[in-house]
Formats: sequence, C-alpha cells, structure tokens
Amino acid sequence: MKNQSVKNNIDWISVFIYISLVVLGWLNIYSSSLLSTEGTYQKQLIFIGCTIPLIFVVLFVDGKFYEKYASIIFGVSLLSLLGLFVFGKTIAGQRCWYAIGSFTLQPSEFAKAATSLALAKYLSDTQINLKDVNRQIQALAIVFLPVLLILPQPDPGSALIYSIFIVVLYREGLPSWYVWTGFITILLFVLTLVLEPYAVILIALGVLIILHFKGRAVDRNILLSGILLAVISAFVLSVDYVFDNIFKQHHRDRFNILLGKTVDMKGIGYNTNQSEIAIGSGGWIGKGFLEGTQTKGGFVPEQHTDYIFTTVGEEWGFVGSLVVIALFVGLFLRVIYLAERQKTKFSRVYGYCVAGILFTHFFVNIAMVIGIFPTIGVPLPFFSYGGSGLWGFTILLFIFLKMDANKVNEW
Repeated sequence: MKNQSVKNNIDWISVFIYISLVVLGWLNIYSSSLLSTEGTYQKQLIFIGCTIPLIFVVLFVDGKFYEKYASIIFGVSLLSLLGLFVFGKTIAGQRCWYAIGSFTLQPSEFAKAATSLALAKYLSDTQINLKDVNRQIQALAIVFLPVLLILPQPDPGSALIYSIFIVVLYREGLPSWYVWTGFITILLFVLTLVLEPYAVILIALGVLIILHFKGRAVDRNILLSGILLAVISAFVLSVDYVFDNIFKQHHRDRFNILLGKTVDMKGIGYNTNQSEIAIGSGGWIGKGFLEGTQTKGGFVPEQHTDYIFTTVGEEWGFVGSLVVIALFVGLFLRVIYLAERQKTKFSRVYGYCVAGILFTHFFVNIAMVIGIFPTIGVPLPFFSYGGSGLWGFTILLFIFLKMDANKVNEW
C-alpha cells in the first residue's frame, strides 16, 4: 500500500490542543516570572522553539522504528537513569539532572515514553497472556525497573506516575486483584494515619465478616479470611513505623498538614496555603493577565513550575481554569479515542500509556495545588516551566500521533 503523508493523516485536533496548552502555559510562565531576573520565560521560549525540530524528527522517523527498537530505547533510558548516580547534578537535594552548560536535562522525563514503548512492545507479543504469573512478573519488572532507579534520586513524584501502568496492564488482562490490592493498601495506610491502628483492624474485621456471610456458603473460607485479616493487621501495625522511620521529615509534615493533624501556614504548609489564596482570589473571571497580586508579589514559591496553575486561577479565574481543564480532558479523551481505533496492539497499548501518564500528571498536579494531595513535585504537562518536561511530554504524545497517522499503512 502506498504510504500517505503524515500531514494528511495526523490528528490535527490533538495537535491543536497541544499548541493551545503550550501557548497558554508560556503566557502563564511569562506572568509568573515577569519580575524574575533569571530569564525564566525567555528560556521557556527557547525550549518551545526546540520542540519544533523535535516534533519533525519524531514524525519523520518511520512508525515501525519505535516498535522495532523499543527495547533498545528502554535500555538506553535505564542507563541514563543509572548514570545519574555518577554524573548527575544535585539540585535542592535531588540528583535528577545532567548539567549541560547552563542547562540541565532530566532523564526521568524521557523514561516515561521509553517505558511506554517497552511495555507496549512486550504486551504486543502474540504469546503474552497476563493471566500467567511469569508474564505478570515480567510486565511488572518493565514498569518498576525505572522506579527503582528514580526513587533513590530521590524523586517520589516521578516514581508515582508509574503507578498508572498498572491500570494499562489491567486493561490488557492483568487480574483485577492487583488494582484492588493497591487501592486497599493506600486506603489502609491513610486510615491508619488518621485513626488508631486497632480501630482500623476492627473496621477490617467488620468488613471481612460482612463479606464472609454475604457470599455463597460454598465460597466461605474461614481460614482464608483469617489469613487475610492477619496480613491486614500486620500491615496496619507497621504503618506507624514506616511513616516515622522510612518517610523523610518533609514528607511526614506534608501528610500531617493534608490530613489536618498539623497546621503550619508559615512553614511546610506555606506553598499550599498561598496557592489556595491565589486561586480563591481569582473569583469567576480572574484579575486579568499580569494583574495577579499574589503572582506579582511572588507569594507562591515555585509558581512557574509545579504551582503554575495558581497563576491560571488568580488571573483567569474559574472560567479560565475551566477552559484549561477542558483542554486537558479533551486531549485525554482524544488520545483514548485514537488508541481504541488502532490496528495494532502495540499502538493501542502505547496510546493507553500516553493518556494515562498525561492524566496522572494533570490530576496529581491540580490536586496538589488545591491542597488535596501532598506536594511531591509533579509538573503540569505542557504548562510548567522546564525543557526536559516539555520535550518529554512532546515526544510521548507525538510518537503516538505518528503511529496513528501511520495506521493507514497497517494491514
């Protein structure tokens, strides 16, 4: 079949949303850093300019290249993460960057696309059945290898994003108990921080009793229920130790503030408090572009990076925030729609990964900014300042758009 041009087949709706988000992101970076002497918005403009040739390279490469060399790309990505422990530059206590002159490069931002390619490649093998335990272990190893290299940097925010791959694996046949186990573990952890451990164990016991008698008599297994209660009890009783000895002090402080156990508006809770003030002061239609008093006053730390959405809330108000959220949601839904109509499993799985990564970044960042999630350093895609993040998300998205444009040549 004769190849048709990418120009005619690329999804221009996705491209339009991408351009809109990048432009709006730069306008808000400009506003939040206008009084800065570090040239932040000028640097971001350079980063945006660099995405143009980057996009052309991604679209120029044959669509089959990404599938054929997915394992090699993944391997190179792992080596780049490993190299940080020797050659990495430490900034704010994190060894996450390579220094290249006056610029820095964060390999974990590119590792997400590499991991997506590797996972899609593995799952597209016709012999893969995720009901098989060995296959489950191999698939999970692809996901958690980068996590094991990212966590010690330490970069818990980037590591958290990889949890979305479990949902992708579930979509492709991973047993549902993996998802439920993860959800219940998080729930028990949070409940134990709020309540006494023994109260949580009593709640678990009550739930197990209800489930035991609600089920069919033939399915009732007292021994299994007892083992499950013992496992839950052991986990619950270990939460305080893990929280006090494994978590770092600033992580504990952020959880305590989020759960209302500590009030610290001038210390660790300052960022979130100022963020909420800025967003709340925007009202329905905002104070106007470049007119945000919280923004101009520099009250919100790191406003041009992880807290960029506070500028949107203050200067563009509820209506402007809703427009930005609508653009993001539109992009997620569009990518999922395109993924569902792919002719190959590789492209489909990769599309799910793209949608999942972008959504998780969006959800965690917004939740963090409005104070319903701890501050862990997760940027808003296409919006937050930074070349690595912008380029990483751009590569992630446009590899998929290349695959989608190439599907007319698939049999």
